[in-house]
Amino acid sequence: MRSVAAAPRDAATIILLRHMAEGPTVLMGRRGAGAAFMPSKYVFPGGALDPVDARVPLDAPLGPEHEAELGPMASALAACAIRELWEETGQILGRPGDWPDAPPGWRGFARSGHRPDAAPLLPMFRAVTPPGQSRRFDARFFLAPASALASDPDDFSGAEDELAHLHWVPLARIDALDLPDITKLALRELQARLDDPDARRPVPFFHGTMEARAMRG
Repeated sequence: MRSVAAAPRDAATIILLRHMAEGPTVLMGRRGAGAAFMPSKYVFPGGALDPVDARVPLDAPLGPEHEAELGPMASALAACAIRELWEETGQILGRPGDWPDAPPGWRGFARSGHRPDAAPLLPMFRAVTPPGQSRRFDARFFLAPASALASDPDDFSGAEDELAHLHWVPLARIDALDLPDITKLALRELQARLDDPDARRPVPFFHGTMEARAMRG
């Protein structure tokens, strides 16, 4: 019987950038050796969109130009990135505020005394997992400064156990890690933005290939 190709699931990933004594650093962790997707690889926090993410009220939205880039799913994708960051690292991208009616999946975040803040998020990169893999994602990568965190950037005590060895990795030494190809491409785009921080830079879209085109939604 002919197998049915896996359809990509919408997903969001967040790259936190922190300037430290050793230069620019990014927050990464290692996936478990038994993980079904990218086992033992170092990755950025991220994961699949949850239907509840579309119902999450953002205390501050994405910039209007970024909402236009991402299309009707913009707010849900931003919420997904913030939720995955919270779950996988314990870090909070939010503003102080009560949220008594937070939906399931967000109640731990609400108990921290914050509401999600998407204003610092910058759409940076989009990639679709190539066909032929058991799990595929249409992932939007967001960039945010660590200075926007409402939490201690060195405290990972609230993290779940999906990522191990969470730490800030200097870009100058990141090649020493075991990275997925798509993460290498995202890092290449990050370095290009650091070299030329033009806000009008188009967002590359990698669709199962090493070639890219500008993202439009």
